[in-house]
Order: sequence, then structure tokens, then C-alpha cells
Amino acid sequence: MTILGNRRDDNTGTAVTGATSAGTTARADVLGVHAAHRRTGLWLLSLTAALLVTLVFSVGFGPVGVSPADSARILAHHLFGTALDLGDTGGTPTDLARHDAVIWTIRAPRAVLGALVGAGLAVAGVILQATVRNVLADPYVLGVNSGASVGAAAAILTGVGAGFGDYALQTSAFLGATVASFVVFGVARSGGRLTPNRLIMAGVAVGYALSALTSFMIFASDSAESSRSVMFWLLGSLGLASWSGPLVAVAVVVLVVTAVLLVLGPRLDALTAGDETALTLGVHPERMRILLLILSCLLVGTVVAMAGSIGFVGLVVPHLARRMVGGAHRAVLPVAALLGAILLCWADIGSRTLLAPQEIPIGIITALVGAPFLLILVRRMHQGADQ
Repeated sequence: MTILGNRRDDNTGTAVTGATSAGTTARADVLGVHAAHRRTGLWLLSLTAALLVTLVFSVGFGPVGVSPADSARILAHHLFGTALDLGDTGGTPTDLARHDAVIWTIRAPRAVLGALVGAGLAVAGVILQATVRNVLADPYVLGVNSGASVGAAAAILTGVGAGFGDYALQTSAFLGATVASFVVFGVARSGGRLTPNRLIMAGVAVGYALSALTSFMIFASDSAESSRSVMFWLLGSLGLASWSGPLVAVAVVVLVVTAVLLVLGPRLDALTAGDETALTLGVHPERMRILLLILSCLLVGTVVAMAGSIGFVGLVVPHLARRMVGGAHRAVLPVAALLGAILLCWADIGSRTLLAPQEIPIGIITALVGAPFLLILVRRMHQGADQ
């Protein structure tokens, strides 16, 4: 009887111990999720504040310098209807009026465009890396940038798209990006399935072919000035920014696509884990890749048509975002968008001030920042493979 009683006590104790262990694990998981949410929230608040400060500083830099205090007053006047007074700045009403025209008409739309383009390229990099499951993927992989370059070069050198008036360059670039997207999709889909490797190979091949076509048009042109304009656009520029339709279109596309991707966040997580895992979670990998490909092409085509080919943002920023908040895409996407916006705004500041009054193509600045990061990333990947 005693032995049986002891067994019952032992069994009961084991069951209680197992239940306690399971409860502790579940509680740890819940606490970990809450901690991750708090960390993401803190990063989002910090980056949003940093972006607002960056925008204020961005509109103050240029041949005509404006203090952050005056820049903030002018922006608040146009955005919130506050009084435009001098305060304690020591300036004159004439100076402030001139600064108002420069900031609101020229620099503010440029800063907003820079933030939108940076956010769009960063988000595109996140979804392309998830689509092809390759941490070195960026918007250049799909050949969309090369397609936009062909369209822009044709508009500048040959006058294609002149019927679109002031928006001929943007429209031609967007159409070129769209055509390139369909070509890449058609080549990658020709075998019956859309796989990551096939998508990468098709994008690289089409991109090289379109880059060669752009170079041919430049060398075949008789206008040195037009060729220089094409080369400047190929390296990226925010000089086309204005409070007009194209800027609104970029804002709508970036915000809507980002919102859709946030909804699809769990599906992106499943796709990143592998095709078999995605299928077990109810996600069809090929259909998901097609949808992501369409969204990324729309996003990249829109921003590249407005700002030219700007590299490394879509490659560098997603990695920084993942180091901050982990791999969950509902956290990575907004953080990457804010980081991309901040990075491109500061790159634009550098492009306008380093050799002032001459402007440097913004793609040069992003390459100077992104190339060392890529080398560090490759080195760490190599070290991880050796361990």
C-alpha cells in the first residue's frame, strides 16, 4: 500500500512539475512577444521623431541657409496655419518672406519626395529579399531600374512621350519599368513555375540587356547636354520634386503598398521560412511571389520614375531594420520605411552641400554609404559559413 501511495504521489508530482514547466514556457513566450512589441514601438517612435527633425533640417540646407527655428516656423505656418513671425531670430520680414518661398516651393517638396523614395526603396528591398529568399536582393534584381532608365533615356534623348507634356520623363520612365517587369515575369514564368532562382536570373539578364540599350542610346546621341542629363538621372536626383500630381502619386503608391504588405506580414514570414513551411501554413508560394512581384514592381517603378536609379537603399536598410526589431515583417516593414526615408533625406543633404553650389547625384552618396556595409555583410556571411 505504501509503494502504491508513493507511486501516486510521484506521478502526481511529475504531472504537476510538467504542467508548471509548460506554464513557465508559455509565460516566457508571452513576455517575449510583449517585449518585442515594446521594442518595435520604441523604435517606431524614435525613428518618427528623427524623421521629423531630419525634414526640418533638410529644408534649411542649401545655397540660402535657413536656421532650423525659421524652417520650423515656415513649415508650421503652411501645415497648421500658425502665424509667420520673426520671433528672436534677428532677421527681417523680407528675409523671412524670401526664405518662405525657397523652403515651401522648392525644398519642402524635395524633402518629402526624398522621404517617400527612401521609404519605397527600403520596403521594396524587404519584400524582394522575402520573395527570392536572398539577403543580397534589392530592387535592381528585377531589372525594374534598368527598364525605367531606358524609358527616361528615350524621353530625354529622342523626345519619346512628349505628348505627356511636363510629365513626359516620369511617364516614360514608369512605362519602361512596367514593360521590364512584364518581360522579367514572362521569362521567369516560361518554365511553368516562378521560383526564386529563376526570378533572380531573369531579372539580372533583362537588367543587363536594358542597361546596354540605355548605354547605346547615350553614345548614339548627338547632344552632349542631353547625354549628361541622362547620366545625371541614372545616378538619381530629386530635382523634379514639386507640389504636383507626380508627388501625390508617389505618396499614394508608397503608403498603399506598404499598408497592403503590413496586412500580408504573416504570409511574408511564412514565405521566408521556405516553400514547404509556407504550404503547411496555408500560403501558396508561387501565387504569393506573383503578388509580391506585382507590388514591388509598382513600388519601384513609381519611385524610380520620379527620382532616377538610386542604389543600395533597398539592400542596406532591410538588414538594419532586422537587427533592430527581428525578422517579423509587420515590425520590419514600418521600421525599414522610416530608416529609408531618413537615410535618403540625409543623402540628399549631402548631395546638395558637399560641392555646393554644384549638386552631386544622390546615387553616389548612397553608394558611398552602402558599399562598405555590403562588404561588411559579405564578410560576416563568410565567417558564419566557416563556423
